[in-house]
Amino acid sequence: MFKKFAAAALVLSLAVPAFAQAQSTETPRLDKREANMQKRIEQGKASGALNEKEAARMEKRVDKLEKAEDRAKADGVVTAKERARLEKKADRTSKAIYREKHDKQTEAPKQ
Repeated sequence: MFKKFAAAALVLSLAVPAFAQAQSTETPRLDKREANMQKRIEQGKASGALNEKEAARMEKRVDKLEKAEDRAKADGVVTAKERARLEKKADRTSKAIYREKHDKQTEAPKQ
């Protein structure tokens, strides 16, 4: 009985670090947020809430966020500090999109 328990513990101890490392390079929450930001920018262009200049500026910010994410993933691990920095950058970008969509500058909606 003890041998089975020891073998199971050994297998588990080897599997957990590999699983944790595989998970640490993924950023599904950030990917989902970036996709949502792109949709909000497209919707803003379509409704006229964002003019071309504002939309281009916001798209550039989302691109910079994606590049920062790629740099964080480059070494194979996204640390907690990197993840927090990326989330903060995503928060600022999201707020900027909101501000631009709700300011007084508008463009005629595209037909």
